[in-house]
Amino acid sequence: MMDYLLIQVLNGVQLGLLMFLLAAGLTLTFGIMDLVNLAHGSLYMMGAYFAWTLIGWTHSFALGALLALPACFLLGVIVEVVVARRLYARDHLDQVLATFGLILFFNELVRAVWGPEGRSISVPAFLNHTVTLLPGVAYPAYRFALIVVGTVVGILLAWLVARTRLGMLIRAGASNRRMIAALGVNIELLFSLVFGLGAVFAGLAGLMAAPIASVKIGMGDDILIVAFVIIVIGGIGSIKGAFVAAMIVGQIDIVGRAFLPDFLKTFMGAASASAAAPAISQVLIYIVMAAVLVWRPTGLFGQRT
Repeated sequence: MMDYLLIQVLNGVQLGLLMFLLAAGLTLTFGIMDLVNLAHGSLYMMGAYFAWTLIGWTHSFALGALLALPACFLLGVIVEVVVARRLYARDHLDQVLATFGLILFFNELVRAVWGPEGRSISVPAFLNHTVTLLPGVAYPAYRFALIVVGTVVGILLAWLVARTRLGMLIRAGASNRRMIAALGVNIELLFSLVFGLGAVFAGLAGLMAAPIASVKIGMGDDILIVAFVIIVIGGIGSIKGAFVAAMIVGQIDIVGRAFLPDFLKTFMGAASASAAAPAISQVLIYIVMAAVLVWRPTGLFGQRT
């Protein structure tokens, strides 16, 4: 039983780190630019499709994944320059409508370029095995690699935000972007870099999730909702908050799906319990969000106004 619990907790950590990568880019964009970007999930999808194409061209998972990241950055900068830059001065409703239009655009772009069928990326051969974490406890090597990569990227992001000049500008922009513009900072360049960086994180999450999920049109739409929940729980503009909230959400989702069915079987049939458990897990995430907002309206690590 303890072995099974450990594996499910690790699955929750792995899911939480993937969600953190997606939410980190979103909280950078939302926290600094005050831009409600519904198309962030589409960048997650494009990362997976870029990786599928480049892995096919290079016949190497690692090289294809590495090449997909600058492609995501370039796509993010293009989206920022062509569309997002015109939305900063508009209200949130205009931003929602415009970025929803981007979702439709990217879905149809994928349909035209890659076709309507779903694609799949195989787990790379060098990670297609299990690793022994404890005696008698084996864990898929690819999922363990996701945990390692997600942790390393999270540490690098924390270092970037806390210890570098770019991070200083990001934090200053989150507090008062008019002031840093008045001090001579090229705010347009900063916003392009931040938007591109957010696209890289979204694309990285998409390509990492691709071997354990399906690569398909609209794959980022549902996960985007959870990413918004994470930044609300953690606090808008807080990288630390996004990480903590993603870990909480990941554990609720995975552990709930793993253990709720057995509990529900005491009240209902096996089929009904299996169907109800995922829905209840999702509801629990929103209950946690509501509870945090009641206790602390700015989120766990959001700045009080």
